[in-house]
Amino acid sequence: MNSKENILASAKKTILSESQSIAKLTDYLDENFVNAVNSIYNSKGRLVVTGIGKSAIIAQKMVASFNSTGTPSLFLHAAEAIHGDLGMIQHEDVIICISKSGNSPEIKVLVPLLKRFGNTLIAITGNTSSFLAKGSDFVLNTTIDTESCPNNLAPTNSTTAQLVMGDALVVCLMEFRNFKPEDFAVYHPGGALGKKLLLRVKDMLEHSLKPAVSADASIKKVIFEISEKRLGVTAVVENEIVIGIITDGDIRRMLNERDTFTELTASDIMTKNPKITTSEAMVVDALNTMEDFAITQLVVVDQGVYKGVLHLHDILKEGIV
Repeated sequence: MNSKENILASAKKTILSESQSIAKLTDYLDENFVNAVNSIYNSKGRLVVTGIGKSAIIAQKMVASFNSTGTPSLFLHAAEAIHGDLGMIQHEDVIICISKSGNSPEIKVLVPLLKRFGNTLIAITGNTSSFLAKGSDFVLNTTIDTESCPNNLAPTNSTTAQLVMGDALVVCLMEFRNFKPEDFAVYHPGGALGKKLLLRVKDMLEHSLKPAVSADASIKKVIFEISEKRLGVTAVVENEIVIGIITDGDIRRMLNERDTFTELTASDIMTKNPKITTSEAMVVDALNTMEDFAITQLVVVDQGVYKGVLHLHDILKEGIV
C-alpha cells in the first residue's frame, strides 16, 4: 500500500543504501587515484570524459564541474565516438571512461581505439576485472553491493558512486591548483552567484544619487535632501569629507523628543563616525557589514572623499541575497 509510512520508509532505505555505497569508496582509494589526479594535473591537453547510458549523464556533470573549477574538459558520448567524434581527442588529452560493468559493447569497441592514440585512459568502473579496467592505465573502483532499485536493475547506487568519485577528482585538482573564490568567479560571471563573487560597490554607485548636506544645514533642508534622494539617509559633508550621517530614523527620533527644531542644524542630530565602505569593496562584504551592525545603508568613501551611499534595497534588487 502507498501509505505515508511506506513511502517514507522506501525513501529512507534508498538514501541509506546509497550513502553506504558512497562510504565504501574510501576503502577503494589507492595509488590508481593518486596517479589519475597527477596525470590530469600534469596534462598539457584537456580532460575528455566519456560514457554511455546513465554513465554518460554522470560524465556530463563531471565535465561541467571540471570546467568550472579550472580543468578544461570535454564530453564524448561513447556511442558517437566511433562515428566521427573521436576526432575531438588530441594527442595530449587525458581520457576518463565511465562504465558500471566495463563490458558494454560500445565500451569494448571504444577502448582499443582510445589506446591506439596513446592517450592516458582512466577507468571509473564497478568491475575491476572488466574489459575497460584491463585496458586502462588507472582504475578508479566504484564497486557497489547492490542497487537501491528493488529489482537491482536501475542505476542508482552505481551512478551515485560514479558521481562522488568524480567529485573527489574535482576537489583534489582544485586543491592542487589552490583554486580560490576569485578564480571560481571567473568561470561563473552570470546570475546571483556571479554577482556575489564579482560585483563591487562602485558598480552599484554608477546610477545612484549622492545625498549630502553641510554641517550647518537646517533640519528642513536635511529632510528635503533625504526625501529627494530617496535613500533614507544623507551624509553630512565638509570639504568632500564625511563627518556624519543623518537617517530618517534620526529625524523621527528628533521629532518625538522636541516640539520645535527651527534652531537645530545637521551637526546637532547627525551620527558621527558612520560605518563606511569603499568603491573597490565587494558588495557581498558590504552586505555582511550591514548585517553585522543591523543597518541598511553604508557611506562609500575613497581615501577620505565621499562617493555616495550603498543601500540594502539596491543590493536586494541585484538578487545577491
